Amino acid sequence: MNTPSPAADPQFAAFIGLDWADQKHAWALQVAGSSRIEQGEVENTPEAMDAWVTELTQRFHCQPMAIALEQSRGNVIAKLVKYGNLVLYPINPKSSAAYRSTFHLSGAKSDPEDAVLLLELLTRHRDRLRALDPDTVETRMLRILVELRRDLVNQQTAYTQQLKDLLKQIFPQALQWLDKLHTAMACDFLQRWPTLETLLRARAQTVREFFQKHNSRNAERIEERIEQRKDAKPATEDRALLEPGIMMIQCLTKLLDQLRPSIEEFDAKIKAVYEAHPDFAIMQSFPGAGAVMGPRLVATVGSDRKRYASAVELQCFTGIAPVTVTSGQQEWIHWRWACSKFDRQTIHEWAGHSMKKCEWARQYYEGQRAKGKGHHAAVRGLGYKWLRILYRCWKDRTPYDEARYLESRGRHQSGTAKKSTGPVNILFKSCGGFSRPTAIST
Repeated sequence: MNTPSPAADPQFAAFIGLDWADQKHAWALQVAGSSRIEQGEVENTPEAMDAWVTELTQRFHCQPMAIALEQSRGNVIAKLVKYGNLVLYPINPKSSAAYRSTFHLSGAKSDPEDAVLLLELLTRHRDRLRALDPDTVETRMLRILVELRRDLVNQQTAYTQQLKDLLKQIFPQALQWLDKLHTAMACDFLQRWPTLETLLRARAQTVREFFQKHNSRNAERIEERIEQRKDAKPATEDRALLEPGIMMIQCLTKLLDQLRPSIEEFDAKIKAVYEAHPDFAIMQSFPGAGAVMGPRLVATVGSDRKRYASAVELQCFTGIAPVTVTSGQQEWIHWRWACSKFDRQTIHEWAGHSMKKCEWARQYYEGQRAKGKGHHAAVRGLGYKWLRILYRCWKDRTPYDEARYLESRGRHQSGTAKKSTGPVNILFKSCGGFSRPTAIST
């Protein structure tokens, strides 16, 4: 939910709509108290942007100026946020697209026209927009770090899957002998013996010493691999598969070797920034929020206590709260599509981890499954409850106390609610990326 900031706006000397692009930005400017619109372009370089802002600052004698643009993070924001007299209003691209379609049903668009539409949104609906209020440096750094780490892990997973597919074709036995393909031991093994033929040429003692040097201390497991090697048969002898496959195995294992220390460096940096963060004690007090999920929770909620007026706003922002569409006697409830997928994944994973550490969380999940809810729906429901608790602790700067929560829940827990006669509820089921009706309840 994107609600306007309660803080009063400054007296702006000018309003600007900026339609950003890779090479040039189109801008539309309107002086406060005037209906005349000026238009132009500015190059997307630090020097050109600085000259443009400096010219405007001199023209309006350092008075505040409001700028609307379709970006909340990125190179344009980074170039503009350093100027203290600029107040930035990020516009969701879906909002500006819907606003454009109101006047251009054909779908026609142009950069100068989009700049004017952004200017109109700013001048006519500023009371419904939220000015950019960046988090603290530590929080923004943590946000970037955990997102980049997730990207590296996703790349590692993609390379591992590619490697797995290759091994199924030319060396399937390696999948039985190597537990995790992205580890240093697995990569070294495949670089040395990319096929069964090369492995069979090695002496048993050589293979045994290899596993021992890679801290594989389970002697029984080592001997089992060596024994299985004796009866192993090649999956293929087709050179068309083997030669390119060997080249790709060598490439993928080298890429995994490069990613592994990089992820470890990110983990160390995240740990240092997280432990020095003012909200460390709050996030670390929650079940399931350890070295990985704790920093991601800090990055999700941020450091601005005025950003969310209620827990519902936080639930909607993270994508955990469902969307209700009501029309006449029908009501359709579906999960939120327009949200940060990273934040939604963070809450979902955290809720899943919390069940291993928190008894009431596990019981809630099992109760949802007993009602017929799927695994992910039950986890989202648990995440929805956790966010209400997290919001209150974060707002009050108080660590989570499970005994206190259970006592409070016991006091406020009511009996079974009477069944209400409200609108007809159409229940939808996700199918192939779409939703189809499955049942009707009243």
